[in-house]
Amino acid sequence: MSGGMRLLPWDGPDGQRCYLSTDEGGGYLSQLADDMEEAQLSTGEELLQHTAELLNGPAEATARELRFCVHRLREALRDALRIAESRGERLA
Repeated sequence: MSGGMRLLPWDGPDGQRCYLSTDEGGGYLSQLADDMEEAQLSTGEELLQHTAELLNGPAEATARELRFCVHRLREALRDALRIAESRGERLA
């Protein structure tokens, strides 16, 4: 990873983007961000599996179940897009 500003996978107190000034060696916060990104991507994969099971299950999904899945999938997509943006910036 090149030195510079890294977009972190979480928001600041007022919902603003958080950045970390990084160097070649990384550090505690950089590792914490890596771990958070991994957890967010894993959660997204679990949501996709759960949604497939819900949609392909023997009983029809309720409106409440579908709404819950849509909200969680939206969050997962937001996280994945932020991770992609952050990683793309670090490649440049």
